[in-house]
Amino acid sequence: MSGRSGTVQRSPALLVLADGAVFEGEAIGATPDGGVTTGEAVFNTVLSGYQEVITDPSYAGQVIAFTATHIGNYGVNPDDDEAARPHCHGVIVRELCGTPSNWRSTGSLEEFLQGNAVAGIAGVDTRRLTRHLRERGALPCAFGTAGESELRAAAASAPPTDGRDLVSAVTTARPFTRGDGPYRVVAYDFGVKEAMLRQLGQLATVTVVPASTTADEVLAQRPDGVFLSNGPGDPAALPGVVDQIRALVSEGSTPVFGICLGHQLLATALGGRTYKLPFGHHGGNHPVRRLSTGRVEITAQNHNFAVVPDSVPTADVTHVNLNDGVIEGLRSRDAPVFSVQYHPEAGPGPHDARYLFGEFADLMTAAGAGRSPVGAR
Repeated sequence: MSGRSGTVQRSPALLVLADGAVFEGEAIGATPDGGVTTGEAVFNTVLSGYQEVITDPSYAGQVIAFTATHIGNYGVNPDDDEAARPHCHGVIVRELCGTPSNWRSTGSLEEFLQGNAVAGIAGVDTRRLTRHLRERGALPCAFGTAGESELRAAAASAPPTDGRDLVSAVTTARPFTRGDGPYRVVAYDFGVKEAMLRQLGQLATVTVVPASTTADEVLAQRPDGVFLSNGPGDPAALPGVVDQIRALVSEGSTPVFGICLGHQLLATALGGRTYKLPFGHHGGNHPVRRLSTGRVEITAQNHNFAVVPDSVPTADVTHVNLNDGVIEGLRSRDAPVFSVQYHPEAGPGPHDARYLFGEFADLMTAAGAGRSPVGAR
């Protein structure tokens, strides 16, 4: 077969969704065992930053369909990795560029996929696929070079992300330290991105800890603040983590800042509830209104779950998504605690919301940070 993604000869492949929809394409990336890869299909609307998206641990258990027509144009390089390896289950593209051109490039996207054991399918009508997922919602899928009947069976049995603890598969096994800023922050790793750690590292010496770390263990480090990272899966599947966050909030004096999954977990710890969005928010162009100023921020987002409106009586809503009204930010009335659903670190995406890291620093200063500088501890 003459490949649509350049001159490379590729094997025919199919993508089958759990509702029976079938899409033709050709196999790219790594070769999976048995010619079948499964996961929950979602679409992402970024025009660039595909490497950061693929290496974002929040995509664990999912297959990423890129709506941009050409993917791989500028290659890949180690500096753009958001984690040590991808945790997504696969990628879906319309056209894969086989001859990238960029002075930073150290290889092609296909080489990257192959080296990280990530399978993919190219040549897919991603416009049709995106419309289908918008109408039917995120769906389990199967793709590969296996026969259609085998792929149909695999798609039908593939699990969605509902009710699944995917954090345990992506969190760090042991604590590590990043940054050299003047504050001391303990960051829970639910699937933390390198872009977040770079932003936090400018503010603080950051101790990154496993998701299983207890509140007592965190507070024993006498942090100036606690950070709750992004991550994959259903927040309702993490009751033990919620209990520890509730204990941190109950302590009452240590500032807490949550992003994405961290926002959902914090809201749950404050008494709120979460629900699954039909097809999630995945992209770099979501408009969000900051209610205190009326200013509209263009934001990067990647989440399937959201906080139920009016379910957190002790917190004020600070930000709202202008596309669908989803709660994008909360601030507790009883403690120095706040969170946002979107990604202010923006890797990739616009930098409109990076001021939130400054607000975290302000909370730490107001709570007395600096009276015991990191260098004196």
